[in-house]
Amino acid sequence: MPTDDSALPPCRSCRPGEPLPFDFTMAFQPIVDVARREVFAYEALVRGIAGEGAETLLGQINHDNRYVFDQSCRVKAVELAARLGVPCFVSINFLPNAVYQAATCIRATLQAAQRFGFPTRQLIFEITENEQLVEKEHLKSIIREYKRQGFRTAIDDFGAGYSGLNLLAEFQPDIIKLDMAMVRAVDTDPVRQAIVAGILGVCRALGIEVIAEGVESEAEYRLLHGMGIRLFQGFLFARSAFEALPPVHWPD
Repeated sequence: MPTDDSALPPCRSCRPGEPLPFDFTMAFQPIVDVARREVFAYEALVRGIAGEGAETLLGQINHDNRYVFDQSCRVKAVELAARLGVPCFVSINFLPNAVYQAATCIRATLQAAQRFGFPTRQLIFEITENEQLVEKEHLKSIIREYKRQGFRTAIDDFGAGYSGLNLLAEFQPDIIKLDMAMVRAVDTDPVRQAIVAGILGVCRALGIEVIAEGVESEAEYRLLHGMGIRLFQGFLFARSAFEALPPVHWPD
C-alpha cells in the first residue's frame, strides 16, 4: 500500500519553481479490455482550458516550471477522476526529470487522492519511452519506488524511442503501450507483425501487460487481438472527451 505521506522526509529539491504561464485541464480516453468488454483505465490527457492540445502546453514547459507542471498534472488528474467517479484505473503521464526523489515527490499525489477520495490503488503512472532522460538509474529508482508503494507503471510509445526491447533489460514496468506507429496498418505489414510478435513474446515471458494504442481500424484491431492483445486504446473505441468519460464503441 502507498506510504503515509506525513511520514515522508522533506525533499529539498522540490521547490515550487516558476508559476505556469497557462491554465490547463484534462481530457480522458478509455483503454478497453475487449476480453471482459469493460474499460480497464482512462488516460488523463492534458488540455488547455479552451480545449487546446497538449503540444501547445508542452511547448511552454522548461527547466524552471517542469516540476510545477508535473505535480499540477497529477493533482488535476486525480481531482477530475474523483469528480467523474472513475471506477477503474486512471493513467497519468509523468516527467521523470521532474522527479527528484520518488518517495517524496509523490507526496502531492497522495495528498490529492486523500483529499478528493480517490483510491491510490487505481493509479497508473506512464513514462514516454523517448523522453530524454538524465540517466536510466534515475528512472529505475522511480519505477522501483512506485511499485513499492502499490502503483502500476507503464512505458508509453514503446518502440518509438532509442532503446526498444533493451529498455526491458534495465527495468520491467507492469505495462507497455505499443507505439501507434507500430500499430498503424499492422494488418497489411508483415514486418510490423513480426516485430509486434517478438515484443509480445518477451512481455509474456516477463509478465508485462501490453496495450495497443492508436488503433483506428477494425482490421488493425482484429489482427492484434488475434495475436493475443486484449487491451486497446484508440479512435476505433473512443476519442478523448474534455473533462468527461466518453462512451465506448465495441467492434462486432
